[in-house]
Amino acid sequence: EILSGLVGSEMCIRDRYTRARFKTHKLAPIIQQSDEMTDLSHYRNIGIFAHVDAGKTTTTERILKLTGKIHKTGEVHDGAATTDFMEQEQERGITIQSAATTCFWKDHRLNIIDTPGHVDFTVEVYRSLKVLDGGVGVFCGSGGVEPQSETNWRYANDSEVARIILVNKLDRMGADFYRVVDQVKKVLGANPLVMTLPIGREDDFVGVVDVLSKQAYVWDDTGLPENYEIVDVPADMVDDLEMYHEQLIETAVEQDDDLLMAYMEGETISVEDLKRCIRKGTTALDFFPTYCGSAFKNKGVQLVLDAVIDYLPSPTEVDAQPLTNEEGEETGEVATVSTDEPLRALAFKIMDDRFGALTFVRIYSGVLNKGDTILNSATGKTERIGRMVEMHADDRNELSAAQAGDIIAIVGMKNVQTGHTLCDPKNPCTLEPMIFPDPVISIAVSPKDKGGSEKMGVALGKMIAEDPSFCVETDQDSGETILKGMGELHLDIKVDILKRTYGVELDVGQPQVAYRETITMPVEDSYTHKKQSGGSGQFGKIDYHIRPGETGSGFTFASTVVGGNVPKEFFPAIEKGFAGMLEEGPLAGYPVLDVEVELYDGGFHAVDSSAVAFEIAAKGAYRQSMPKAGPQIIEPIMKVDVFTPEDHVGDVIGDLNRRRGMIKDQEPGVTGVRIKADVPLSEMFGYIGHLRTMTSGRGQFSMEFSHYNPCPQNIAEVVIAEAKERKEAK
Repeated sequence: EILSGLVGSEMCIRDRYTRARFKTHKLAPIIQQSDEMTDLSHYRNIGIFAHVDAGKTTTTERILKLTGKIHKTGEVHDGAATTDFMEQEQERGITIQSAATTCFWKDHRLNIIDTPGHVDFTVEVYRSLKVLDGGVGVFCGSGGVEPQSETNWRYANDSEVARIILVNKLDRMGADFYRVVDQVKKVLGANPLVMTLPIGREDDFVGVVDVLSKQAYVWDDTGLPENYEIVDVPADMVDDLEMYHEQLIETAVEQDDDLLMAYMEGETISVEDLKRCIRKGTTALDFFPTYCGSAFKNKGVQLVLDAVIDYLPSPTEVDAQPLTNEEGEETGEVATVSTDEPLRALAFKIMDDRFGALTFVRIYSGVLNKGDTILNSATGKTERIGRMVEMHADDRNELSAAQAGDIIAIVGMKNVQTGHTLCDPKNPCTLEPMIFPDPVISIAVSPKDKGGSEKMGVALGKMIAEDPSFCVETDQDSGETILKGMGELHLDIKVDILKRTYGVELDVGQPQVAYRETITMPVEDSYTHKKQSGGSGQFGKIDYHIRPGETGSGFTFASTVVGGNVPKEFFPAIEKGFAGMLEEGPLAGYPVLDVEVELYDGGFHAVDSSAVAFEIAAKGAYRQSMPKAGPQIIEPIMKVDVFTPEDHVGDVIGDLNRRRGMIKDQEPGVTGVRIKADVPLSEMFGYIGHLRTMTSGRGQFSMEFSHYNPCPQNIAEVVIAEAKERKEAK
């Protein structure tokens, strides 16, 4: 026992002196086994995701304590949680960036990623789910299925990630396990398979009943996770347990026809067979094993860890990642998870810390050794692997090799961005890329002192690499730096990081809304570009229709020219001319959305016509015809979800109406009411302060981009006037 403890102990691996001593000892063969490649069936790559404040980071902290990875539990509200290591996370009590850590439970290796819950950092959840094989969806026992839970669940469905559910915080007032299970069915359209039942409610919550084994686990009042005993099921729960046990068996045996027949004939199904069926159904996303507990009070977490091993898939049991061509279209080939295949890995996160740039990588196939040369298929350049590390939040362990199924970080890579594929130079390939949402809000910033400009430029370069949903632009005329992000909190934290981490003090302007323009009327028009200035001239004539496109269609170009009046080789130039002009609309200079252009006729000159001439003709046609097509300013509309105590519902709805909000739904709950509404982003700045004032600090809200809608005339006039002023000022 002492020896096995030493082999697994982190201290032994970190202490090179001890390591060197061991290698000369007669026990060396046993010690060196820890360096060998691990059986992939013992790997679990999982993420923990949920709405803000459902208890993700606390759950992660309890898992690390139970697995022996940490010896003292840190609390989120004290700013001491292991995976919340940024200053901004510790102060605000929220997770901002996903953090990776590795631990071991019952001879299985768990690579865990703790993700943020706030909607402004959704991109962190998306890219984490992209590289994970399984997940734990945490739901608050009183809050239930909240807005960000829905978004994350949708992302997990898109990425086809198997999940188990933990209904957390059952010790809280208003917590109701059965109500949350119903919400999972109705709101998420998912099929929860109840695996544990709570013993007691709210303050009286003392433990759980395991539906599969029909055993009750009860914890004492010490708050220590190991202080539990297995007791008889409470008498008042026996009937419920029998009902859920029956449901569990019926759902599980549907995964195996032979077992289903045996069950129908009255045979008893063994626990091993049931576990095998539950694992199969979970991996196929047919149902989601559902557990209950209180991570904060250390109740029920062991059963969730057991479920991760018993029911979530290993890297070899999930569908292999598809390979794509340069255009992002699938080629039909896949990255089979095996150490015998060529190296294929995806860079899913870049992080800059005190030791330099870290590139987080999920290895899908092959083996990666220190000193190997790899190819970045996105840039076509090769790089040598200097240092590889296994991450534990912001701490790290050096590695000499990693294999398929591993999530590691590589130190000091150049020219690698999020979504790039790293592969064997002899077997180039591209893994399915990541797609990130467009920013909806921007602010203008400038350094307070002249020396800050260069520092700011370097810092912003690093921050863009870390966060693909964060964009930076420089206004060519005014020289202002424009930061673009997913919400006020997102940009607020970016400014804070610039100040504290990089020492750049900024003057920050008012938030700007990402307005867009579109057209409302079809126009038929003709434009001729003719220029003669000695030698060969330029000539291009186009006859075209410009029409409003369907919402969300972007820009589409089509040609119905017959008879060769405009040769086909000029079509791409005409399309390029129109597409290039859509960046600046006719009213206020905002990008134009949802426009169809159809080229139906035209004319050309055998000598003077060229691609350039037709591209210039298209640009002139755009300037000539767009003002005639009923241009219109459109504004981003946000899907807003507000939680408020019952006695403040009227105030909140009245305030949302004043903000031009459209109330969609009201859902009464145990502790308050959830109000769903569509509200223009321009009206939501500073909303959290107003909401807290109205609700005596008890209100919460979240919002995410929904769609674009036409601006009312009075708002549009203000937007156009402001754009005019900015132009004149420049």
